[in-house]
Amino acid sequence: NPVLTRISKDVEQTGSTTATYRGIAEKVSFFLAIALIGMLVYQLLNQAVFNKGEMIPLTYEGFSFSFSKTGGIVVVVLAIIGIISELIAVFSRRMVALFGSIYTFTEGFFIGFLIFTVLEPSGYSYLGLEALLLTAAVNCVMGWLFATGRIHVSQKFYTVVMTLAFGSIVVGLLLLIGSFIPGLKDVIGAMRNNFGLCIAVDVFGIVLASLFLISDYALIDECVKNNYPKEFEWYAAFGLSFTIIWLYLKILDLLIRLAGKDKNK
Repeated sequence: NPVLTRISKDVEQTGSTTATYRGIAEKVSFFLAIALIGMLVYQLLNQAVFNKGEMIPLTYEGFSFSFSKTGGIVVVVLAIIGIISELIAVFSRRMVALFGSIYTFTEGFFIGFLIFTVLEPSGYSYLGLEALLLTAAVNCVMGWLFATGRIHVSQKFYTVVMTLAFGSIVVGLLLLIGSFIPGLKDVIGAMRNNFGLCIAVDVFGIVLASLFLISDYALIDECVKNNYPKEFEWYAAFGLSFTIIWLYLKILDLLIRLAGKDKNK
């Protein structure tokens, strides 16, 4: 999570009001509420706009559904806006409240697409709730491990987590590039269609996101105990919200993959 890592490099101690756990928790709740609003907005648009006009048949992890061209354009545009907003939120502390809100809204919108368009027609929309409960459970477990000191956050811990994250990004980029190379295209396609390998990748993503939660908790703890300025609450809250949403999407993706495999037996 680049957001919270940046705090330790960018902090300036002041005599102003300092960050508190309560303030950070309230702002995390705010960002997650914005994500929920994004999901509800998607559902409203899906009922009023996206299920009308020319529908295109699509499949996602074994689930067949139909989606309008208008809906597809909106989803793609918001995805691009979300990526840009995330980068601005990470590198501009003063703008994190605004662009962090835009980012979480777009993520909620995409979650709505998965639940209401991909899963609901097949009767699997309950997977969204299952993913939410599992995300909450993972947060509780990782929070307990951190609070009780069973996982010690040292420099070595940060190094391992960041190495795993950087490695996954590099591998993803190499696979993307390789998918355009004739000699590698078929091999990479076979890898992406390998069910066992895809499950392993999803599990790795969940484990990595869970480790980032520990990192987030540690940096929030540092933020409060070292009396960082009040404005850092937004920055810290966005960092943790980013990880929670990432974890939720990885868990949901795993559940969708498993359900799609079982559904098509």
